This record gives sequence, C-alpha cells and structure tokens, in this order.
Amino acid sequence: MDDQVLSAIQQKLGDALKMPFPKMVQREASPALLRGKAHAVIGMRRAGKTFFLYQCLADRLARGIERERLVYFNFEDERLSALAVEDLGTLFEEYYRQLPQYRHKVEVTWCLDEIQIVAGWERFVRRVLDSERVEIFLSGSSARMLSREVATSMRGRAMETVITPFSFREFLRGRSWPESVPLRLPSSAERSELRAHFDAYLEVGGFPEAGAFPSVRDRVGLLQGYVDTVLFRDVAERHNVSNLPALRAFVRQLLRNPATLLSVSKIYSDFSSRGISVSKETLLAFLAYLEDAFLVFTLPLASRSERRRQVNPRKLYLADPSLAGAFSPAPGLDRGRLIENVIACELSRASRDLAYVRTASGLEVDFLATDFQGHRQLIQVAANISSPETFEREVRALTEARQEFPDAATLLVTETEPPREIRAPEGIRIVPAWQWLLEGKAELLKS
Repeated sequence: MDDQVLSAIQQKLGDALKMPFPKMVQREASPALLRGKAHAVIGMRRAGKTFFLYQCLADRLARGIERERLVYFNFEDERLSALAVEDLGTLFEEYYRQLPQYRHKVEVTWCLDEIQIVAGWERFVRRVLDSERVEIFLSGSSARMLSREVATSMRGRAMETVITPFSFREFLRGRSWPESVPLRLPSSAERSELRAHFDAYLEVGGFPEAGAFPSVRDRVGLLQGYVDTVLFRDVAERHNVSNLPALRAFVRQLLRNPATLLSVSKIYSDFSSRGISVSKETLLAFLAYLEDAFLVFTLPLASRSERRRQVNPRKLYLADPSLAGAFSPAPGLDRGRLIENVIACELSRASRDLAYVRTASGLEVDFLATDFQGHRQLIQVAANISSPETFEREVRALTEARQEFPDAATLLVTETEPPREIRAPEGIRIVPAWQWLLEGKAELLKS
C-alpha cells in the first residue's frame, strides 16, 4: 500500500474517533436492524444521507455505547484515490491495532460513506460481515453507481433505508418548533403560526441546505444545481446520454408539472412540434433514469388488472415541492398541486402501496394508500373547498370510489379548515393539510 494512502487512513481514523458529531435535525427514518446484514442508506443527492449516518452514530452514543466503537469514514478524499479493494482491510486492521480490546468481543458500528468509489467494495463488506463483530452502514452515489445500487450490489446482504428531503414535521424541527405543540390542540395563535410555516414549506421545501438561503435567487440557484448534478452525473454520465438538449427539456417539463397525469406520448408530440429530436422510447428511458435517481416518482392507476395499470397514464410527483418553484415562474404555480405533491411524498414514506383512483363515471381520487398492515384509505386533496360546487365534486369522487373500495376509510385534505356551514357526509373526515402532516407516520392511514 502507498505510504500516503496509509497515512491518510490513519489520520482519518484518528479524526473519526475524536470529532464531535455535528448538530442535526432528528430524522424520522429508522433502519431495520438485522444481524448479518448491512444497512444501505439511499436517496436523492443532498437529501441528508450523510447526516443520517451521523444520527445513527449519535443515537448509539446516547444509549451508552463507547465513542470509540462508532466510526464514520468517508472515502471521497483525493488522498485515497489509489485505494484498491485489497487495501480496504487495512482500514479495519488499523482500527483494531489501536483498539484491540474490541475485536471479536463487542460490536463496532461503521458508517462507510461513498464506499462505491473503491471498485469491488461489495466483496470486502460481505467478508467483514461474516468475520467480524460489526454493524455496517453504507451510503454513496456517483455516475458509476446510483445510491439505490449500494443496496442491490450487496446481493441480498443489505436492507434499504430511504432518506428523503425533510417532511413537514422535520422542517419544523429545523425551525426549532416545540415538539409538544403537535401532540396537543394548538391555540389559535399557534395554528396561525403553523399555517405560516406550511406556506414556507411549500416554497422552501425540505432539502436541508435550502432553509439556510433567505434569498430566493440563491435558493433557486441551489436547487437548480441539485437537479443539474442529478441530470449530468446520475443520468447523462452513467447512461451515456448524448442528447442533452432533449434530456434537459424533458426534466424541465416534468418539474414544472407536479401532481399531473403524465403522458410521454404528448410530450413526444410537443417536442416534435418544437423541433426537439428524440424518440418516445428514449423519453421513457429518461423517466426511468430520473426515478432511479429519486428526482421524481410516479403512481399507477389503482386496478386489479395489471394491463389496465400499464396502459393508463401514471401520475407524476417530485421529490420535493421546492423543485417546482425552482423551475417555474411563481405566478404559474398551482398551489393545489403543490399541496398534493407534499401529501404524495408523505404517503410514499408510510405506504406499502400507493395509487390513484378513477371512478366508473370518470371522477378522480388522488390517492388509494395501503399501509403495511393492509389498511387502506382513499385521500382526496383540495386546496380550497369554500365553494359548494367544489366541495360537492370532491365528496362525490370519494363517495363513488368508496363503492369500489368499501373497506377503505375516506379523507378530504384541504389547505384550510372548511367553512362552518360545510358538513361532510358520514365517514368522510376533513382535515387541513398542515394538521394531517403533523399527525405522524403512525397516524397517516388512520381512519
């Protein structure tokens, strides 16, 4: 091994065992802890994967585990550029040379960040899992390996934990909102403040760094930079995409239209009329690449027929509502669709299956969510139901959908509380979006 590489490993290990863990917003994700399996922490770039690794270490420190048994090691270091897979063992040997009392006697937690930089790392991790008393967290993303592939490369020896941009609850923690308030009935002043925070959440979004930029110009630049990184490094580089004008135009089209039915055929026709040369098959491939990179996700039509799910358009949602604002003129944003996108992101964190519903008469219900116990809920999102006509339309859609899914609870999520004169039919609960988002994962699918 190169002396410079060995020196860098020793220095980084020394720092890793002494540095205090950074202050962070407590994330709600929790990895499944299974002995003999690594924990793959995945998600979109800049969503907070590295800080989640620190959180996992800090949680163990709070439980009384010795600081020396908690190791964070980042391989994204130019001094380690010559590191080969056969050299990875040196990292562990150096650790146990300094702390021999721990080897094979107690469990040591390792967080290996950007591990994919070292070709063949999978074999090393599998061997260490079998030969040492260790708990291993993995994370990483690059043009050569999307973060999701950190898990798949382990061939069944890793469990996934997906880190998304902040939920609304996490966003409030970042703003030092008292944890006790959502657990009790807030006062009128607190309700007003929560609604103001919700307005900010729709604009600022949940990327951890975005909240530090009070300037809209700077924040938009930051978010556009995130998207460019995904576009060029996770898509163009990795998949050898040469038609960059079509890819950029396709991404802009998606990010400007959250919570809409996605028709690749229509986008293809639009591009053809504008002189953007690209095939429909290539656009479908672009969509798959962007979903793999966690930039967008799509939901199918709810149906027992797989063919019907395949031939009907999917609904498009963005990883975070702020991305729509970063790529659309502010006056053109549909607030109702932003709120629906937020609800979709929250449901995706807590649901085993998520789809949208189209009733026999053609009415649409935004979500049919199924939790991990098999309980289902029909959820309709409406920004404003002050109009009796709007209220009746949304309720009628839920009522019709309930005939097809009679076991599902029904919920109407609105931007604000409905007027006092509005009364929902029996079995349909009406709740403001900000309040529903504060109820917590355990309550998301509660009837």
